[in-house]
Amino acid sequence: MAAHIGLRGKSVGFLLLACLLALLPAGLIAWTAVNQVRDHFAGAYAEQYTLLQMQRVSAPVSRELALSRRFADSVITRDWLSDPADPDHRARFQAEAEGFRQHFASRTYFIVDHATGDYYLEDGRRDVGLAPRYRLSPDRERDAWYFTTMESSATYDIHVTRDTSQERAILWVNVKVTENGALLGLAGGGIDLSQFVRRFLGNAPPGMTPMLVDTRGTLQVHPDPSRMPATGDRREGQAQRIQTLVAEADREALRQAMHDAMRRPGTVVALEARLEGEPRLLSVGYLPELQWLLVTALDLQAAPLLEGRWLWPMLSALALLLALLTGSFAYTTHRLILAPLQRLKHSAQAIAEGHYRSRLPTERSDEIGELSRTFSHMARQVEGYTRDLEGQVRERTRALEAAHERAQATHRQLSASIQYASIIQQAILPEDALARHLGHRYGVLWKPRDVVGGDFYVFRATRGGYLLGLVDCAGHGVPGAMMTMLARAIIDQALAREDARDPAALLGEIDRRAREMLPAERLPSSIATNMDVGLVWVDPAAGRLTYAGAKLDLYASDGEHLERLAGHRRPLGHRRPVRYENRTLALRPGWSYTLCSDGFLDQAGGQDGFGFGTRRFEALLLAQAARPLEQQMAAYEAALRDHQGALPQRDDITLLAFRLDPDPDAPFPTPPEEAGDAR
Repeated sequence: MAAHIGLRGKSVGFLLLACLLALLPAGLIAWTAVNQVRDHFAGAYAEQYTLLQMQRVSAPVSRELALSRRFADSVITRDWLSDPADPDHRARFQAEAEGFRQHFASRTYFIVDHATGDYYLEDGRRDVGLAPRYRLSPDRERDAWYFTTMESSATYDIHVTRDTSQERAILWVNVKVTENGALLGLAGGGIDLSQFVRRFLGNAPPGMTPMLVDTRGTLQVHPDPSRMPATGDRREGQAQRIQTLVAEADREALRQAMHDAMRRPGTVVALEARLEGEPRLLSVGYLPELQWLLVTALDLQAAPLLEGRWLWPMLSALALLLALLTGSFAYTTHRLILAPLQRLKHSAQAIAEGHYRSRLPTERSDEIGELSRTFSHMARQVEGYTRDLEGQVRERTRALEAAHERAQATHRQLSASIQYASIIQQAILPEDALARHLGHRYGVLWKPRDVVGGDFYVFRATRGGYLLGLVDCAGHGVPGAMMTMLARAIIDQALAREDARDPAALLGEIDRRAREMLPAERLPSSIATNMDVGLVWVDPAAGRLTYAGAKLDLYASDGEHLERLAGHRRPLGHRRPVRYENRTLALRPGWSYTLCSDGFLDQAGGQDGFGFGTRRFEALLLAQAARPLEQQMAAYEAALRDHQGALPQRDDITLLAFRLDPDPDAPFPTPPEEAGDAR
């Protein structure tokens, strides 16, 4: 009886101990989950607050920038700066400038005559007519902001001036006034910074500190006015930077976050850092209109993200419920299972030791009795099967281990060979040459169907321009990759013989050499050796490009218009040779020029499993052509992935795009003096 009671006590005690031990990791997991939830909500809260503040900041500044540009680009403004002594020009300018002043947020405008350095400022407080306040001099430190602005390549500049001797601080928008490329002066308006700061900082919630910095990290707007730059503090080291407020170990992460935010305007980059010795969650967003960054610092301890008044009662109720459930389960388990199983214990131990003929308590009529009878029958069956199977298991185990080892060796050899082939194929792609010569003016989407494929692209820089091209060899996988190596050698030979300025002649030479190296009469009819090729010669000096293609077209678009230079309908290596022709097109700033292999257009997908198609591809080009090339490539890949869905990739896919920078101060790069990379 005592032993029976002891078994019950041990069973209940073990169950209770297991429950208590389970509470420890459960509590740790719960605490971790609460922290993660808090961090998640904190990140979302900081991101939404930063995005809202970015809109609140950019709206008035964008309006002031647009108004200042109209003021600087006015014909009347340019006429007066071209001839300040002309009384008619002077009167017309004074009348028009007064109209602009009424619309500026600070009711103030300024203008500088670049020829004389005269600085005019009108805030409506003086009635002395149009008269200069003073003359700017490059020798005065406080005038350095003007000469720094005029020497820069930017068309406008935004900065804050604050002087303790003045009644207010102004956020100035400085726009260059030019006539046929010549500098006439600088003009613009401003925003009363005191009102701007009150709107920007006045509604900051508890634990949130917003700041505005320029791209170098110089504080422009801060809750502490003493940290904002004073008048003339435009030079390196004259104003406090946000990097000095951040711990040294976190400065590189902050620099990277600022860089990422500037690359993706409209998005928020978050990081954890120590600001003035305290842990903070920093959110960084870029305002391209101001060329500033908005940085918000969130104090997780001060911000009300999770309420303790409802969290702790909920946890207490959960603990009480778990205790009740554990007690009920322990009592039921002891009553229905543990006590009957105690009587089966000794017989089960005998069977576990290999005594299969040991008797079991089979007299019960409930489930325990049925289990005992079934277990007894199973013991007899297992005894016989064990003797027979032990030998078979040992023999088959040895055979399987040997076969598995052989399969693994074969798989490793094949995988290593294919990976090595992929490395060799990627080595012929001119990625380094494109980046070196074109910088951010090109984009590539290269997606072989297998690890290796039959698509590749070429690039060559010469003294007169650039040759870009796309090649789609027949086949894919390893055969396609072998064709790319052969095609690359043929193209190098053709470039050595023909001028890169004549893409049509290059196509003809490539076709001729391919036929010599792969004569159709010596190959089986099942082997295809044809190639789809598109070559474009870019002449930056002449402002045009020359294109010739074999089954590949060149697309040109600015987001509103789309032009297509069609290639010949027959590929290289066709059974009957053809003569390819050059087509020319003007090289327009801001337009994107795109080559695409047929793997993109033929990719099956959608609801009916049809190919992507030319019409859908042209609509996608129009929608993306005005965006940066890096974003275009991401959009093309996303559109292809959405269309493809769960279907497999049918063929190798390659897309090559380039453009002429729309900024006249940043033209298409001049080709090198020496011939570039032949790839």
